Amino acid sequence: MFETAPVWLWVGFTIFVLGMLALDLGVFHRSAHAVSLKEAGIWSAVWIALSLVFNVLVYNFYGAEAGLQFLTGYLIEKSLSVDNIFVFVLIFSYFSVPAQYQHRVLFWGIFGALVMRAAMIFTGAALLERFHWIIYIFGAFLIFTGIRMAFHKDEELHPEANPVVKLFKRFMPVAGEYHGQSFFVRQAGRLFATPLFVVLLLVESTDLVFALDSIPAIFAITRDPFIVYTSNVFAILGLRALYFLLAGVMDMFRYLKIGLSVVLVFVGTKMLAEAVHIEIPILVSLGVIALVLTVSVLASLWMNRREAAAEIEAGRHHDLPARH
Repeated sequence: MFETAPVWLWVGFTIFVLGMLALDLGVFHRSAHAVSLKEAGIWSAVWIALSLVFNVLVYNFYGAEAGLQFLTGYLIEKSLSVDNIFVFVLIFSYFSVPAQYQHRVLFWGIFGALVMRAAMIFTGAALLERFHWIIYIFGAFLIFTGIRMAFHKDEELHPEANPVVKLFKRFMPVAGEYHGQSFFVRQAGRLFATPLFVVLLLVESTDLVFALDSIPAIFAITRDPFIVYTSNVFAILGLRALYFLLAGVMDMFRYLKIGLSVVLVFVGTKMLAEAVHIEIPILVSLGVIALVLTVSVLASLWMNRREAAAEIEAGRHHDLPARH
């Protein structure tokens, strides 16, 4: 489909994305404010609806196979972005970022992520086309990452140890406090970065790390750069709204990380299988991924309800008068 996606389609899609970003920041978030749960829910619904509309267009114009590839890639990227949200929560909490400035950080963070991922996708597509053996590295890396995710415990955040932040502080002084939603401020004739810009650097570097997992995972579904890029973009554009929607309830999905690890192992295995000409139909891949994610979410909610019921029952027994 790379050959059937003409230049005008790439340009048109890019203009659409830039237009939506301009509308978001220039109209709906011109003034800094804390994003409410209702607003986050509306924007999440808007981005999901736009993604599905685009999916229908791909399905109608390029066929069922391309439509299923887009939907599968979108589902993978959307699911893996949940890990980003957990880290964003830690970063914002560590730096005590005021709620009204968090959207601005995420906006520019996602804008930078779009540029970085576009470069990574085109590089990955070129490498896979020229060096077929790289598919084995991608597949093995996804399997390793999935297994590591399943057994890796969450660690405390140490921003001062981030190599990007350490390098930046060697060249640019950082102010000791926030200055509204500004990333830079001039004090005594000298330019300082604000802590908000340091937070932005951490968000960007975090997304770069997560992209190393998600982009190879979508290449396991399709080699088409247009499908890989557009499914990635739509998932990333909805990430800000998803953050404000889920940030306070992340602990409810305790088994989601295990589900994501199973997905990564599966797509890594799919990539290795296809490297030796064992084809796994895209419909099977979509079904497996959707089933794993659904089971992990439902199992998390079921366990939460079970524990809540146990706590209520324990409270009742505690309140009963002692018998003599």
